[in-house]
Amino acid sequence: MLGKMAKEFARDLSAQHVVNALIAFIFAVTGPIAILLTVGAKTELPQPALASWLFGAFFLNGLISCVVCLIYRQPMVFLWSIPGVVLVGTALDTLSFAEIVGAYLACGVLLLVLGVTGWFSKLADRIPMPIVMGMVAALLLKFGVSWIESLLSGPWIAVPMTLAYFATAAAPAVARYCPPMISTLIVGVVALVATQSGPAALPSSGVFISPVIFTPAFSWAAMIELVVPLAITVLFAQNGQGIALLRNAGRNPPVDVITAVCGYGSLLSAWFGSVSTCLTGPVNGILLSSDEPRGHYTGAVLLSLMCVVFGLMAPLFTAIMLATPPAFIATLGGIALISVLKGSFVTAFSGRFGFGALIAFIVTISNITFLNIGAAFWGIAAGVLASWAIERADFETKPDAP
Repeated sequence: MLGKMAKEFARDLSAQHVVNALIAFIFAVTGPIAILLTVGAKTELPQPALASWLFGAFFLNGLISCVVCLIYRQPMVFLWSIPGVVLVGTALDTLSFAEIVGAYLACGVLLLVLGVTGWFSKLADRIPMPIVMGMVAALLLKFGVSWIESLLSGPWIAVPMTLAYFATAAAPAVARYCPPMISTLIVGVVALVATQSGPAALPSSGVFISPVIFTPAFSWAAMIELVVPLAITVLFAQNGQGIALLRNAGRNPPVDVITAVCGYGSLLSAWFGSVSTCLTGPVNGILLSSDEPRGHYTGAVLLSLMCVVFGLMAPLFTAIMLATPPAFIATLGGIALISVLKGSFVTAFSGRFGFGALIAFIVTISNITFLNIGAAFWGIAAGVLASWAIERADFETKPDAP
């Protein structure tokens, strides 16, 4: 069985999937890590305790992702909820970290129940795909904008990378042997070396982490303030985005399984201080960006294994990635997601529910927060209400689900 699986994996793997996995990994361990560590600093926990956050977020979720991707042959990478981290940063003003860990566990139970019972998939099936993709387009647009901004903020890195991408993409004969993202990555590394913009030195100690297990505390204040908002960010801001991208790529992701896996992952990672597990959006979008759909899952498996190693060696890799110039990351992420962003706009505005999709896009891109719930949820809610008021005829036939 394992031998057959290994042969099929080797058959489906390609250079493009390896590069996509590397780009997605770089994306996952730079900006999101900075957000996580910024929030972690508010806890005033010692360095080993902060390192355990990364262990739970990467090592445990990496193992889970590897298994799920191999079973379902789809790029379903699970990491952590970035909006959830922001929620926690706000909650730390009034709650202890032990209470927050208790809220993580309660959220995990809630996600597990929603997945096992199938309640969330029944709700998701009633949300039109164009409206969800309007929300996704708004979330992904910022990565494209960051790429363009990097052309001015870091031109010596971003401009050569951009030129390499377009030069390769405009020459099909060259792209056949050297895909555009590969040339972009190579030129980017050369630019880092030429401008001496990479890490100056590696840490001399603390390469491997020693995870810390946290003792939870349960309070009604934490349950009310965090559990439902955390679940909403996982289900709509993160999972809804990832599921929509998979379905837009012709996949049939198991919504109930994904929800239950998020529950299991949240229950495990909570003991190490990590925020709730979720299906990633932009990372899976990068993995889906190649023209070889049969092997998309191979890139996800490679990325998952990289996350496992990162979790074990968090101090070393964090020092390397945080020393990488923002322009390098912004250019890689923006270019890698550009085709996915295009597909999101096409799905959102090319047919039914166009008005609702537009409202979802506008509300989501406003980045509002209300009742401690982020704009992604309110974008979907506003889009559905707008379509129900203006485009009610579009609901007469069964809508596509996210």
